[in-house]
Amino acid sequence: MYPGYITDVEGIKVGHASSEEAMTGCTAVICEEGATGGVDVRGSAPGTRETDLFKAEKMVDRVHGVVLAGGSAFGLEAASGVMDYLEEKGVGFDVGVTRVPIVASAVIFDLLIGDPKVRPDKAMGYLAAKKASSEERAQGCVGCGTGATVGKILGPGGSMKSGIGSATVKAGELVVSALITVNSFGDIFDGNVQIAGAYDYNMDHLVSTESIMKESKDNIQFANTNTTIGVVATNAIITKAEGNKVAQTAHNGLARSINPVHTAVDGDTIFVMGTNKVQADLNLVAMMAAEAVEKAVINAVRAADSYQNMISAREITEKVL
Repeated sequence: MYPGYITDVEGIKVGHASSEEAMTGCTAVICEEGATGGVDVRGSAPGTRETDLFKAEKMVDRVHGVVLAGGSAFGLEAASGVMDYLEEKGVGFDVGVTRVPIVASAVIFDLLIGDPKVRPDKAMGYLAAKKASSEERAQGCVGCGTGATVGKILGPGGSMKSGIGSATVKAGELVVSALITVNSFGDIFDGNVQIAGAYDYNMDHLVSTESIMKESKDNIQFANTNTTIGVVATNAIITKAEGNKVAQTAHNGLARSINPVHTAVDGDTIFVMGTNKVQADLNLVAMMAAEAVEKAVINAVRAADSYQNMISAREITEKVL
């Protein structure tokens, strides 16, 4: 496992809420003081909320939370619960009659595992926000990662269990961390080694999605049941335009660890939250963001537990040992 967690960035809190029976959940990443935001959506099948606010020309320049949730588009409701919690705490923009917290969100499709009728809702989002702590370190099948799976080219019966993972990269006082839920169509790699993805359960071994796509003589039926989403947090001083650039470059971390990535059936989305404490070169921050994302993806897969007959990378490693 690669070291670090997104709460290594001072001012960032994380809370998870999960339903192990329904195999779904949500994760709230909170900055009560407000963080400079950025976002980049690369996949063609996203489910998101409030992404327009991150455009450099828009008025709002702070975000107070990002919610990563299961439940497909239904799971976007969880962000309303996080808003309620932050409003109660007096967090948000002062509009006279109340404070309005800015909470963005992205979701994964996890309805094919567990109970598809149970999705992250307002109550679950509120609970995740209430549990948010600067001490949180959980990875694997928790929060948004509860129902995450990878390697879908053979259908749900040929996929592997995944989860949510985090990692941190440091350079002097500069801290850049990522928290990523891996629910990809593609396979997962640690360097050049495939560690998860499409799995032949009859022959009991990993198979290559890339090879299947290249060698198939039939039309492959791709389902919109995927998406890798996450948050990069940093203590660097950044503008919204720079936050968007960091988010763009952070997707390089997905490209290094997932193949294929950013497909028409993925909704890959990365948010950025800058707490504005340390002066740093933008290119350095962006480079470190890509590294943190790559490591977080690998951690998400390595930390996941198997579910019923669905194997995990950890179980494969234990078999080898």
